[in-house]
Amino acid sequence: MALTAGSRPDGTRPPAAVEEPEAAVAAAAVTRSVPRGAETAGRVRRTSRVGRAGRAHRVPLRVRWRRDRALILMVLPVVILLLLFNYLPLLGNVIAFQDYDPYVSGNGITAILHSPWVGVEQFSRMLQDPLFWSATKNTVVLFVLQLALFFPVPIVLALLINSVIRPRVRAVAQAIMYLPHFFSWVLVVTVFQQILGGAGVIAQTLEKHGWSGFDLMTDADLFKYLVTAQAVWKDAGWGIIVFLAALSAVSTDLYEAAAMDGAGRWRRMWHVTLPALRPVIALLLVLRVGDALSVGFEQFLLQRYAVGAGASEVLDTYVWNVGIQNGDFSYAAAVGLAKGLIGVCLVLGANKFAHLLGEQGVYKK
Repeated sequence: MALTAGSRPDGTRPPAAVEEPEAAVAAAAVTRSVPRGAETAGRVRRTSRVGRAGRAHRVPLRVRWRRDRALILMVLPVVILLLLFNYLPLLGNVIAFQDYDPYVSGNGITAILHSPWVGVEQFSRMLQDPLFWSATKNTVVLFVLQLALFFPVPIVLALLINSVIRPRVRAVAQAIMYLPHFFSWVLVVTVFQQILGGAGVIAQTLEKHGWSGFDLMTDADLFKYLVTAQAVWKDAGWGIIVFLAALSAVSTDLYEAAAMDGAGRWRRMWHVTLPALRPVIALLLVLRVGDALSVGFEQFLLQRYAVGAGASEVLDTYVWNVGIQNGDFSYAAAVGLAKGLIGVCLVLGANKFAHLLGEQGVYKK
């Protein structure tokens, strides 16, 4: 039997896999021979076909409403509350550029339309007010102090609770730390008054043993440390929830691998635990920096008369004093608007810094 081209001695042809290299070479040659413009045009046509197919299969609005009706109705009350109490009041910032008089009309809303415009006069007045700069100084000092003394405390507590092996002990520790968060500031100040005040437990005990008593609640020089301690006692336990949630997502395989490599407890914490917490720490730090000028209101207002306005006056209480007590609504709105704009700039700057460190922050690049 005569042999044909490409056939084996037994008359059979080789399998197709043997001929694949030649076919691949030919296909590659054809691909190289296609102009780049034609290839790009073909890719654009394919993309446009995919886009038209996606638009053709888009779910109609009524179908999406019927499908997600329960979720939309569940979120609707929260959206309404945000619109009414967070976004709609922003329109009232217009009085910062007016000499607002609530009695020029029948109600406060229509009085905005009849109040005269003064431009940036309220902001110029703010920059020339020494009381404003004193409140700003107290606010910045308290923010730096709380950032240094208060912000690391939830991280340390989360690491300590996470190292507890027994679940019952961990649950009890969490409950004890969470509890002060649900106390009002009135109760928190009362507790500190009963402990550190002039008639408190410590002062009375010292007087019984011949020592002179003390009253930390009326010491203006120590007031900034006092309010920081109150904030730590009240909110540090609640702040560890986010860090514990981040720690729960860390794989135990990482700890086992580090232990097998000879890493001790501190090495595992430094090389495994803290890198897992770094994105959360960066996010919370950005938010905390953005809230730098809002160190508190009720806490300082309750203790204002004990230490004096020079030590306890912050921007929030300053706005309340000039706006509510003195009735200077336009000037108070100007101070509040400037405070909000500075907070936005701080958030953007801190988030940019987080990007430089390789973290996501509040939003991505």
